[in-house]
Amino acid sequence: MTIDRVLIANRGEIACRVIRTVKALGLQAIAVYSDTDVNAPHVSLADDAVGIGPAPAQDSYLSIEKILDAARKSEAQAVHPGYGFLSENDEFARACEQAGLVFIGPTPEAIALMGNKAAAKRHMIAAGVPCVPGYEGEDQSDEAMATAADAIGYPIMVKADAGGGGRGMRLVQGSDELAAGLELARSEAASAFGSDELILEKAILRPRHVEIQVFADTLGNVVHLGERDCSVQRRHQKVVEESPCPVLTNEVREKMGAAAVAAARSIGYRGAGTVEFLLDDAHQFYFLEMNTRLQVEHPVTELVTGLDLVALQLRVASGEPLGFEQADIQLDGHAIEVRLCAEDVAKGFQPSAGKIDFWRPAVAENVRTDAGIESGCEVSPYYDSMLAKVIAWGETRETARKRLIDALADTAFFGPASNRDFLIEVLETDAFTQGDATTALIDESFDLENLDRATPFDQAAAAVVLSHRAARDAAHRQSVLVSAPLLNWSSSGALRTPCLLESSGASFELWVHPIGTNTYRVSGDEERDIEVLSFDPPDAQLSIHGRRAKVTFCQDGDGHLALALGRRQATFQNRLAAAVAGDEKDSGGRVTAPMHGLLQDVMVKKGDTVEKGTPLFVLEAMKMQHRVLADVPGTVEQVCFAAGDQVSAGDLLLDISTPDGP
Repeated sequence: MTIDRVLIANRGEIACRVIRTVKALGLQAIAVYSDTDVNAPHVSLADDAVGIGPAPAQDSYLSIEKILDAARKSEAQAVHPGYGFLSENDEFARACEQAGLVFIGPTPEAIALMGNKAAAKRHMIAAGVPCVPGYEGEDQSDEAMATAADAIGYPIMVKADAGGGGRGMRLVQGSDELAAGLELARSEAASAFGSDELILEKAILRPRHVEIQVFADTLGNVVHLGERDCSVQRRHQKVVEESPCPVLTNEVREKMGAAAVAAARSIGYRGAGTVEFLLDDAHQFYFLEMNTRLQVEHPVTELVTGLDLVALQLRVASGEPLGFEQADIQLDGHAIEVRLCAEDVAKGFQPSAGKIDFWRPAVAENVRTDAGIESGCEVSPYYDSMLAKVIAWGETRETARKRLIDALADTAFFGPASNRDFLIEVLETDAFTQGDATTALIDESFDLENLDRATPFDQAAAAVVLSHRAARDAAHRQSVLVSAPLLNWSSSGALRTPCLLESSGASFELWVHPIGTNTYRVSGDEERDIEVLSFDPPDAQLSIHGRRAKVTFCQDGDGHLALALGRRQATFQNRLAAAVAGDEKDSGGRVTAPMHGLLQDVMVKKGDTVEKGTPLFVLEAMKMQHRVLADVPGTVEQVCFAAGDQVSAGDLLLDISTPDGP
């Protein structure tokens, strides 16, 4: 079938990535958008766009009826689902076909089979693919789960039957944790996937997560495009992906690839798919699941194979052959990808939302950034927290790793908190550098409960100098007949400006003192002499105690300044400039929403007695569930919201009267 107009049933980074290939092939790209995405980059990038309703995904991007209506209105002939949302929904694939639309993905039957983890695992066992011991039974009662868990042996993984992406998944170390693990997994699974059915699997501790990219056309050709190591994960969500796997031997690669091809062939697969395996330290591998869509991490495969996987998807969907055989696939060099997310690392990786003040990706040879954001747009609390992917290729793994670190250091994202600096730290760990990363890397390399996010003095000193220089230049532009040599000069000879900066909970009491036209002395707990070598916002070149440094920065009129200096980003509030010192008081028992989101559960009521650490609410934000705990002991005086309410960051949720006061 000839395809001329393709509707992309998604948003953000993946919508932009698909649109670019669609347009590069000379086809028309049609975007869809929710009310909150009306000005989003993927909308302006497309040739046409159709609104599909309110911000909540259930009312827009997850509405089959609205997506199909948008396809009819725009006269689309095909639908590309991207990843997430409806990409692995067999009802959506079937509805597309019934509406006469080409669904750019596998058949509804393949999606349904692989989307049910229990059925998929039974199918793979029958097909001879090695699988992790577990329970995939229809009896979903707590009693049946407990019996099965005892038979499997702890620790076990509780997993959403219909899920993926780490949602609806809990590690249970012993029988005393099972009930809570089942409850949370069911709730998260129902919210994310519309089904609360679960399976159990033996937890293989410290494995590698290795997946095989498969591709199949409608003519019976099935190949694999090598593997991706996705072992570096946090809360079962991938953080770093690379290809090829650093420890995979050619023998194991061949066996794993053959198993993946056999799995795809056994279900009559079509298009792009990924067969995921766990690899233990003895190099035995076990089937985990099959993702019947394009993966987030597909760029690393593209960089080592030279293939455009979206173009291949469109080719296969048009009924054409792949055009190559297994022997034609050669892996060239090494590629590594990281996921840049809007999350506050210092607050336990809490999702962050709000306006993007400044965004500029790195531009370098052999570095690729896939993003769906731009300066001035909003990071919405309604969707996934991933902002962009940064990918680097190198002739060797070490070259790719170093290029990626440099690219992240040159990436500027100011606004909501991000994990940029943490990604650099992960890439610099000994385990990752040596190629020894397992799924336990982050837990073993970082104290996640006490991450040190202290802001270095150099960052604060640079911030105060940049702020002072910007104010000086603004005043000079408004002055009359003031020559440049008089800048920073005073008849008193002692221009010393006080600043009180705060960043990541730390305070810096500083004085900035010009000691020349472009040089400043910053004193506080330490002292720095800083020369401004160039000043062209948002960029500057500084010499800090004789050491040259490139800085990217952004500031507003309320005393906020964000900067990227070397491999660290920091955001500062000048409390003196903002004149908000009187607003700072102890919140005591006031519990506020840590982020925008939906209250899934309210676990206390007025009059209840709570201890520090007592669960108060379950808040869903960016597709994950977060428990809000009491910071102080006391009695609940008022509860301001009910389950099902949408709340904004900073909203008062409840008041606790403490033994020492209100």
